Amino acid sequence: MSLASVLPLLCISSLLLCSHRVVSVYMKYNTTSVIVEGKLNVHLVPHTHDDVGWLKTIDQYFVGSNNSIQGACVENVLDSVVMSLLKDPNRKFIYVEMAFFQRWWEEQSVEIQEVVRKLVDAGRLEFINGGWCMHDEATVHYIDMIDQTTLGHHALKNQFNVTPRTGWQIDAFGHSAVQAYLLGAELGFDSVHFARIDYQDRAKRKADKSLEVVWRGSKTFGSSSQIFANAFPVHYSPPTGFSFEVDDESIPVQDNPLLFDYNVEQRINDFVNAAITQANVTRTNHIMWTMGDDFKYQYAESWFKQMDKLIHYVNKDGRVNALYSTPTIYTDAKNAENVLWPLKTNDYFPYADRENAYWTGFFTSRPAFKRYVRMLSGYYLAARQLEFLAGRRSAGSSTYSLGDALAIAQHHDAVTGTAKQHTTNDYAKRLAIGASEAEAVVSSALSCLVDSTSKGQCAAPKLKLSQCQLFNISYCPPTEEDIPDGKNLVVVAYNPLGWNRTDIIRIPVNDGNLVVQDSMGNMIEAQYVELDNATSNLRNFYTKAYLGISPKQVPKYWIMFQVLLPPMGWNTYFVSKAAGKGMGRNAYISVADLPENETVEIGPGNLKMSFSSASGQLKRMSNSKTGVDVPVQQSYLWYGSSGGDSDPQRSNAYVFRPNGSPPTIVSRSVPSKVLRGPLVDEVHQQFGSWIYQVIRLYKDKEHAEFEFTVGPIPTEDGVGKEVITRMAANMVTNKVFYTDSNGRDFLRRVRDYREDWPLQVHQPVAGNYYPLTLGVFTTDNKTEFSVLVDRATGGASIEDGEVELMLHRRMIFDDVPLDETVCVESRCEGLTVRGNYFVSINQPGAGSKWRRTAGQEVYSPILLAFTHEKLEEWTSSHLTKATTMDANYSLPLNVALITLQELNDGSVLLRLAHLYEAGEDADYSKLATVELIKMFAGRMIKEIKEMSLSANQEKSQMKKMNWKVEGDRGGETAPVRGGPVDKSALIVELGPMEIRTFLLTF
Repeated sequence: MSLASVLPLLCISSLLLCSHRVVSVYMKYNTTSVIVEGKLNVHLVPHTHDDVGWLKTIDQYFVGSNNSIQGACVENVLDSVVMSLLKDPNRKFIYVEMAFFQRWWEEQSVEIQEVVRKLVDAGRLEFINGGWCMHDEATVHYIDMIDQTTLGHHALKNQFNVTPRTGWQIDAFGHSAVQAYLLGAELGFDSVHFARIDYQDRAKRKADKSLEVVWRGSKTFGSSSQIFANAFPVHYSPPTGFSFEVDDESIPVQDNPLLFDYNVEQRINDFVNAAITQANVTRTNHIMWTMGDDFKYQYAESWFKQMDKLIHYVNKDGRVNALYSTPTIYTDAKNAENVLWPLKTNDYFPYADRENAYWTGFFTSRPAFKRYVRMLSGYYLAARQLEFLAGRRSAGSSTYSLGDALAIAQHHDAVTGTAKQHTTNDYAKRLAIGASEAEAVVSSALSCLVDSTSKGQCAAPKLKLSQCQLFNISYCPPTEEDIPDGKNLVVVAYNPLGWNRTDIIRIPVNDGNLVVQDSMGNMIEAQYVELDNATSNLRNFYTKAYLGISPKQVPKYWIMFQVLLPPMGWNTYFVSKAAGKGMGRNAYISVADLPENETVEIGPGNLKMSFSSASGQLKRMSNSKTGVDVPVQQSYLWYGSSGGDSDPQRSNAYVFRPNGSPPTIVSRSVPSKVLRGPLVDEVHQQFGSWIYQVIRLYKDKEHAEFEFTVGPIPTEDGVGKEVITRMAANMVTNKVFYTDSNGRDFLRRVRDYREDWPLQVHQPVAGNYYPLTLGVFTTDNKTEFSVLVDRATGGASIEDGEVELMLHRRMIFDDVPLDETVCVESRCEGLTVRGNYFVSINQPGAGSKWRRTAGQEVYSPILLAFTHEKLEEWTSSHLTKATTMDANYSLPLNVALITLQELNDGSVLLRLAHLYEAGEDADYSKLATVELIKMFAGRMIKEIKEMSLSANQEKSQMKKMNWKVEGDRGGETAPVRGGPVDKSALIVELGPMEIRTFLLTF
């Protein structure tokens, strides 16, 4: 048809339209949002999921730079959402990540801030979760979870006077028991909502309508800390066809009759059908549609316009009812139905989204970064203590920067090791900057506290105390330097724990003719160990790589000596040159042992270990004190990483998928060297060319310390490798082992089994891995075998009597390759990881004392600071030994001080945690008491208020929802909890697993 013939038809059409007066007019949509009884209510929850770093850094996400990687700009989201909310009073939106919101908020005008306050007050903008980030739940420590949540909650309280009621963990890769009862119920949350549960679990729950449950994550607290948990039917995005970002493919509602694609009826049918489909897998007449996804609402009106239309036309249609909602409104509606809900206990680990995709690799991914986070977490705890004890300053360095960096690092793509390399580098950079500022705080505070002439007033410290963050590779300039004539190396050792502590410390030195004196000037026993080649090589390469310097020499020795430290206090030790030549008096050099028998036994104390002279490998552990004696073998192996097959799923930063071959033993013959001394015996072992291990047994310790150096992992053969240490004990464990939940409860695991559904086993190794943040143990009727870790990692018991830990991973495939390298100028090599794990053997049921006490010591190591001064001058002007508590007081051994922090308003945040579960230990699973008057000796507590876990509301104001639970017949024994604090006696009681939070005014 020619253009000439078409034109008359167009003109005729135009005349017909004009004659019928069909014109486009403004349409006012009825978006009134109310619940309608007797109808299916579809709760539309507008949201955006804004990762605090992932493919881009947090800064790049915020400002919208580096969009070649991902088009995402959080500034645009928040700007756009606020403007859209103002267009209709019925519109609602939820926001989660306070690390982003706080940046945006501080850049707004006073006028915009007032507008936002009104939106919050009206419930149109609601903060959900409210933490600095949406933290991970597998690789995070419970103290870090609390700290990052508190940071966000305090910002919300200060700016809006709101307390979030709802947990929103939609993208965490599995869900922990601690999240349910501690970071849920104890925060005052009524519900928690998430997307990622195992694909088999989801299928079963959709079939029996148990996606939504009442979750009791704690055996100790039971129903008293339960929470309503909502697992989404598919994902945290809308149903297919209802995503309305400007670049999405969903068909918009086209209700202008002038448009040829007018589709109101079709779109409403699509909506109703999708709603009924979801209603068929849940209970009650309420379903939630999560109207958003990653970094959505960059042009918010594209979403709200479509939702306005859907609500208007769906409600006009009348088959179902649609409304703007929030998870809080949704939970209230569910609760009001007063129906029975299924019961869920334990956790949602491990998580797989299909047959060969078990997300258990991230338990270990980026192990060096995981260690850095854990090390700085313990340091942050100690730094805040010292900042309070010396008096927080209004200007200068503070611990805030480290707290902010650590909070960001808890994000579910940060500490997990699943972010891009440049993003992980950015996380590490933030942590390093924060650590540097906190180090200045610690140095200043310690200098003031030990100065006996300051009399409580210390405007400017008179001396500079140095610290060493690279101790593990022997880099510590103040201890390596030659001690000036007439002076001593002064070692100030601070104990952040609330009880007395005896430990052995080691520092790198060059002089083999030193003596050590305690705070009273008495000579004490010391032991030298020569620096091994593995440490020397690490030091030379990594000081250049990380610091840009090449030290002139490597220290010759580690010098070790025992320190005795009071609770939340310090002791001072003096290292000096010995008079005359030869080894200093009371200092012993470790002697290399030449084995003459088939078996070599080491151990200066009760704990002994036996090694084969022929193979160099561990054969046996025994403890003369407890009478436990068990054959144990320990070795290093690696799983080959799958590069995909008929199923293209590869092993990657998230997923652990071995290639199906049995793990390869690194070395069957292990060259070994035994060093003995009065304080510690060491066995140095070389497993092949790229794994070095030192096992240490200390004089007064009931455990063995394993120091591993793994890497660079070789990949020249084209095979990625996932490196494990495996300990095989002669024990009958019947598939059962126990792993911790975020450092708190220990959960029973059974190999190839899930208590919530009949497991179909497709990945017999990866599907039996669980996250460890504290440790793992297994037991039979003779022995309890326990292992503690120094960072988050993955662990399993693939065969009875065995425990394995994954220590390092290096893969060369996938879109997020886990091929970490370190470069010095033009030389690059794979990352080497150094760390520790700790092993103890006990009688059945008796291992918890060691796990809980040693676990605290691992998390909160002794803080060491150094300077040079004459002993006499130091002792005359400094407090060489002191505790901030009453001289004769310490916390009970079942209670930990997990927060002591001075806040901006001068009040002091105090958290105390009971370390034991109910029934865990005959002596310590009991009510404990803390005397605050003795704990804060010399200070008067003027006021004390008990608060929620995040200290954003008084405990007495917290309300609890009641839920009906299937099969719940009552009769549950009430948990033991501490009573109210008497304002004059100031004694705090704590029941098993209880954490109590207070605001103090002095």
